[in-house]
Amino acid sequence: MADTSVSSNSHRIQNAPIGIFDSGLGGLTVLHQLYQQLPQESIIYLGDTARVPYGTRSPGEIVQFMREILAWMLQQQVKMVVAACNTSSALALDIVQKEFPIPIIDLILPGAKAAVQYGKRIGVLATPATVASNAYKRAILEIDASVQVWQVGCPEFVPLIEQNRIHDPYTKEVARDYLNFLLQQRIDTLVYGCTHYPHLAPVLRSLLPRTVKLIDPAEYVVAATAQELELLGLKNTYSPSFTRFCVTGCPQQFAQSSLPWLGYTPNVEAICLTAVQSRLV
Repeated sequence: MADTSVSSNSHRIQNAPIGIFDSGLGGLTVLHQLYQQLPQESIIYLGDTARVPYGTRSPGEIVQFMREILAWMLQQQVKMVVAACNTSSALALDIVQKEFPIPIIDLILPGAKAAVQYGKRIGVLATPATVASNAYKRAILEIDASVQVWQVGCPEFVPLIEQNRIHDPYTKEVARDYLNFLLQQRIDTLVYGCTHYPHLAPVLRSLLPRTVKLIDPAEYVVAATAQELELLGLKNTYSPSFTRFCVTGCPQQFAQSSLPWLGYTPNVEAICLTAVQSRLV
């Protein structure tokens, strides 16, 4: 006779949601890809909007934020977490992966693999913290040491996107300044080193030669997530639940700001994250 308790537990884990987090709206680009590639999965989205932007934070702060988020995700009984935040992936992933008993998928390696498939002269736009970590440059060069990589920190992008100023003329001028150095290097590929930046695609595309390939790591991290689900036997075989949206800041503001990207106004919960120290004894 089959062990029904084991079977029931397996079904419960498969049916559990995937957790996805970002400092704010940026992770919606990853959420969109999850909807496209893994429509059968249930999702909990957490935006740490009370502490956005992450890109000018210290490494210690980012590690602490990620610990708090992952501890909260475990309380929600997620089966996997997608770190839809390049800054967190660059500064904290290696530390927290050792502390939490759950698969954590990051953006940097999938994005780096995609970049070297398309280009030899690769530009990376990212937050100052991600650029300072050299995470993308290291990952790209480890895959293909023959390519050239240039990085530019973009401290103004995330606040402008969070304020819904994408089509503001000032935003285009800021983008022009950030791209100027990369254009001088004659890049053939540009990596969005922050999940917020695909929201700026119309602006960036208007300033770049058509020959420059834009790489959105969100597309590739979800493909990696699908592979991991398959490998671990965690693919959901049931009907998905509605996406649950949670923020640490103002839920009404997030709901209003996310409308253009989601196509609907989501129900958003305000949650509190509690301080978590290192889980390693």
